[in-house]
Amino acid sequence: MSDDEFTTDIITLTRHVLDEQRKHKEASGDLSILLNAIQLGCKFVATNVRKARLLNLIGLAGGSQNFSGEEQKKLDVISNDIFINALRSSGKVSVMVSEENDQAIFVEEGLRGKYCVVFDPLDGSSNIDAGVNVGTIFGIYRVLKDSTGSVSDVLRPGREMVVAGYCMYGSSANMVISLGSNVNGYTLDNSIGEFILTHPNIKIPPRGKIYSVNEGNAKYWDEACTEYFHSIKFPPEGKSPYSARYIGSMVADVHRTLLYGGIFSYPSDKKSKNGKLRMLYECFPMAFLVEQAGGRATTGTKSVLDIIPESIHSRCPIFLGSKDDVEDVEKIFHKYNK
Repeated sequence: MSDDEFTTDIITLTRHVLDEQRKHKEASGDLSILLNAIQLGCKFVATNVRKARLLNLIGLAGGSQNFSGEEQKKLDVISNDIFINALRSSGKVSVMVSEENDQAIFVEEGLRGKYCVVFDPLDGSSNIDAGVNVGTIFGIYRVLKDSTGSVSDVLRPGREMVVAGYCMYGSSANMVISLGSNVNGYTLDNSIGEFILTHPNIKIPPRGKIYSVNEGNAKYWDEACTEYFHSIKFPPEGKSPYSARYIGSMVADVHRTLLYGGIFSYPSDKKSKNGKLRMLYECFPMAFLVEQAGGRATTGTKSVLDIIPESIHSRCPIFLGSKDDVEDVEKIFHKYNK
């Protein structure tokens, strides 16, 4: 079929998930229902982000702060409520962990399901007043055998997630998701209210030409980190230096890295000994996606997906992206850790 020919056989996210479900005769359909609830939350948030200025949703939420002491934006609070309500009403979730809530949220008996969802309802919201892309990051665990839902169900390595994804809100709403075998990208068609498959089977290039890091923290980096970024900015004669691209919204920076290759990093430093990003609902889902797309994710010394979090808001340093680029980081860290 030619590029300009009109197609009526569109693949929506719901259709794609149901097709996957049919491949597994033992599947109950619970995960499909849960993903439908996440879709609904993303559509609702996308609408509010688009109308934020018109609805007076820009700015701080009356001086409120989250558990970390960070000031909450009005959209932070609304987005969090949207996802909590959508997930609870699905009847498929026992435990929720949100960046905006100090404690885990346990669903009342009668509505509990066999999944746990960890999420950052509006990543990058500090930039929203400037119109920068923001997004929702989420990961799904299956409740442990014989558990009725507890914190231990989510204090597990990221490799044990069954689904991970994010939805980016900008000029369009783009959802990127992996059910554990490959990575697919969908774009929200507002006219029919469905996420349409637009980026099937995303594969990250083995090496890129872009690095993404907050160089304002370079003063505080350790020797390994400093050497790595110096090596790609000032390569040997005959090699081109990498280009710098840093938006400051993890969803936007990782989305670009997935499509174009290269490396995204938020390392540990003298100010943030354990890094700044949260494991459960930032590092794990993004590392899961990147590895499913053929890339790698490391702290510099070990795989991000093999770490066991000590608490629901534990942090870790992260380097993720193209396989060859991340392996270069690991070689330099290995040299210093000898």
